[in-house]
Amino acid sequence: MRADAVKNRRRILEAAEEVFAAQGVSVPVDAVAEKAGVGVGTLYRHFPTKEALFEAIVLTRLEELLQVARDAGDAPQPGEALFGYLQSFADAAAMKHDLFDALASAGIDLKARCTASVGELEAAVQHLVMRAVESGEVRDDISAKEIMGLIMGICMATDRSDLAGGCRQQLVSVVCDGLRPRP
Repeated sequence: MRADAVKNRRRILEAAEEVFAAQGVSVPVDAVAEKAGVGVGTLYRHFPTKEALFEAIVLTRLEELLQVARDAGDAPQPGEALFGYLQSFADAAAMKHDLFDALASAGIDLKARCTASVGELEAAVQHLVMRAVESGEVRDDISAKEIMGLIMGICMATDRSDLAGGCRQQLVSVVCDGLRPRP
């Protein structure tokens, strides 16, 4: 892709996330194009359907989380790398929660559309977990899938209650403390 096309694609994805999270997924794509500062034709060249745009948003975010997990995969302190990643994962999941809720309420099955990417993410997080277990920094009786479920549960609980945003990080810290081996 040419540099201007890459820039337009990124602007469209960023605008779409904002628009869909704020106004719901039924908003016309014209509003996304306007927010991105591009024409509707440019939007459709990149994303021929609204569903393709939804999928691209989710896949982009999953790819970003996957890259962060891969980058942490060779860190010298595996336990701290895992714990830092879990904080980053919680931040990203919480920020995109409104968008995911809007997509789910529109009947869009994100898991079905993104199965391969979610699998890659789980494998990368499992690698972080295994390194941390092997280093003795994390207990050996929990999987990446279970840990990610805990973090997602925290994000949902803090988003849907009167718990403050800083509370999310505190709860993730509690999970991280619980992952440490017992003395």
